[in-house]
Parts: sequence; C-alpha cells; structure tokens
Amino acid sequence: MNNPIGIMVDSLRLGVRDGLKKAKELGADGVQIYAVSGEMDPALLTPQARKELKDYIASLGLSISALCGDLGGHGFQDQAANAAKIEKSKRILDLAVDLGTKVVTTHIGVVPEQTNDPIYEVMLNACEELGVYANSLGAYFAVETGPEPAAHLKNFLDALSTNGVSVNFDPANMVMVTGDDPVQGVLTLKDYIVHTHVKDGLRLRQADPREVYGSLGYQPMSHANIAEAAASGPYYRELALGEGHVDFQKYFEALEAINYSGYLTIEREVGEQPEVDIANAIAFIRKYQG
Repeated sequence: MNNPIGIMVDSLRLGVRDGLKKAKELGADGVQIYAVSGEMDPALLTPQARKELKDYIASLGLSISALCGDLGGHGFQDQAANAAKIEKSKRILDLAVDLGTKVVTTHIGVVPEQTNDPIYEVMLNACEELGVYANSLGAYFAVETGPEPAAHLKNFLDALSTNGVSVNFDPANMVMVTGDDPVQGVLTLKDYIVHTHVKDGLRLRQADPREVYGSLGYQPMSHANIAEAAASGPYYRELALGEGHVDFQKYFEALEAINYSGYLTIEREVGEQPEVDIANAIAFIRKYQG
C-alpha cells in the first residue's frame, strides 16, 4: 500500500493552526478539518482568508484529505430542519473546493430499514439535492459508515441520480455498532468510497444504532456523547489500532482490491494522549506500506 496518510486535526485537540503544525511534525501527508463552526465556519471565512489558509497548509507540505461537515442533530431526517442544513452543507462543499479538496464527510442519520418509511424519503430527497450540487462542483458529500449495514447503505445510494453523495468508510464504526464486516463492506461499497478513516474498536453488546447516532424520536446525535460512549459506555469501545476487532490486514487488502488510492485518515475520539496515539497509528499503518 502507498496510500497517503491523513490526520483528523480535531483529534489532536490543539486548534486548527497548531494542529496543522503538529500533523506535519508527526509525518502526515494530509489533514481532515471540521468546517462547521468557529474559525472554520464557511460564513466567517472570506475569500482572502480561504486563500491564506490554503497557502499555509501548502507551505507545510500538507494537503486537505477532506473537510468534515457533520451538522449533528438528526442528520437529514427532519424535514423542517433540512432546508437550513442543506444550505449550510452546500457552503461547506464550496469551502472544500476553495481549499483544494473534493470531499466533505458527514453523518446523514440512520437510514430507516423500510423504504416506505416517510423518513427514508425525506433523507433521500435531501441527499439527492446535495448529491446533484456536489456533482456540479466535481465534489463528493461522503456519508460515514456505521449507522446501517453496508448493503443497506448501498441500496440507498443506488437510488440517487449521481454519485455526488458517496462514502467515507470507517471500519471501526461498523465493527462497534452494527457488527457488520468492514472487509465485505469495502467490496459492497466499492463504487462509492472516496475517503476512509483508520480507527479500531470492538463491540461489547448489540446496540440500536438509533441510540448511538440519534434519530427522530430519540436523542439527537452528539459527538461528545459518542466519544463518551466509546470510552466508557456499555455497547462498544474505541481502541488503539491493532487492539480491536478490525482485521487491518484484510481491510487494507480489500481497499487495494478495489483500487482505492485515496487517504487513510486517522481519527481518534478517545484517550488522554491523542498525539501519542496518532503517532503510533501512523507507525501501525506504515507497517503495511511497501
């Protein structure tokens, strides 16, 4: 494997600029950055500020693997909230293109099992609009795996008119929440994978994905709650690479088999020493690179 290695800057918990410098020190090729609020809110970044940030990242010898545009809440399940969320997501896609990446990753909410569920249609309509817009930019709005089995996600994506909505593949989410096989998941979703996370974990007991990722009628999704659950909750644990149930040898072989040439981006949502964990993760990945 010779895929570039990325780091989720927010996993370093240092802020954007210091996180970028640390990512370079750790030997990453690129970074993924949250672009929802604060200093990375698209509404606050003028054209000049975008150019300066892009130039600064390039001066470090880094690229942006993706932006994270996850708006939380109930994803795109709530018809009443979708107009504002779709508009914000489009602006994040614009920002991604301005900064030199084609990928924005997100969670869209748990896709209902039944296609005749009204929430299914609401989500499909939202993703259709976002997919068409992303496609017009030559970009991708990439759904993170985990809330539903890969085969069900593929059927949902197959119903859209473009591949503008694609996949950010996270093997640990599948292992921890649905118990789905990430190796088979790569093969199932091969036509849609545009970005990946490298993360490990294990499942302690069966969980209702709606309890984890939020759903109408349940609590809204919260990254803080997910991180807390991954560290000490009853259903799953996020662990350092190689300590969980992701078979990375087979997982990386599957990515090679589908000719995936994009980023392997390290995400670390738990632990007290993220810099150490991420440095170890880079070393772990490099063992598989020829």
